Amino acid sequence: MKYKNIIFDLDGTLWDSRSTLIDSWNSILKKHNLLEKPLKEKDLNPFMGLLLPEILPTIFPKIDPKILDKILQEIMDHEADNLRLKGGILYDRVEDILKELNENHDLFIVSNCQDGYIEAFLDYFKFHDLFRDFESFGRTGKPKIDNIKSVLVRNGLKKYETVYVGDTQTDYTSATGNQLDFIFCEYGFGELNPNLIVSKINSFQEIINLTK
Repeated sequence: MKYKNIIFDLDGTLWDSRSTLIDSWNSILKKHNLLEKPLKEKDLNPFMGLLLPEILPTIFPKIDPKILDKILQEIMDHEADNLRLKGGILYDRVEDILKELNENHDLFIVSNCQDGYIEAFLDYFKFHDLFRDFESFGRTGKPKIDNIKSVLVRNGLKKYETVYVGDTQTDYTSATGNQLDFIFCEYGFGELNPNLIVSKINSFQEIINLTK
């Protein structure tokens, strides 16, 4: 077996939650009279995978940071409730492939999302039994490179037996910063420096052949 352990990013790797997230953003931003027109799913694309505290100041640079912090918390609370109720869209064959991988691999999630986001994903699809551990920025306040390290350490994972799967340059940097191999999801939201030589998949099912 090439890898015993597989650590996944979430957005742009396992699912697309934009339709549910956009409901929360529109609802809260409208409440605070910050919308000229409703946001669309594509409006979230540049921000998928970024840390939430970085997003609102980018969109509304002139608003008092304290007010933005309050709005951000409202958005996160709304998202958590909405995701548990409506979920998101799994990429093609993700459920089948995860169950197949789980037979011979230990699976993990490390994401830059808020606390409760991964839990909502696991709750909605009843995937708790498929993943051995997970970590997020929202729970630790630390960047992805540190959260990957935490998962490696507390689960006693050997780096040469572990691969990280994601869809952004940050995913690549965080994985290789921990001396892990990296698999890039070309179907996701992000981009990767084209000069980098990494394994790539165009659909989730291709991961089977790369992790045997």
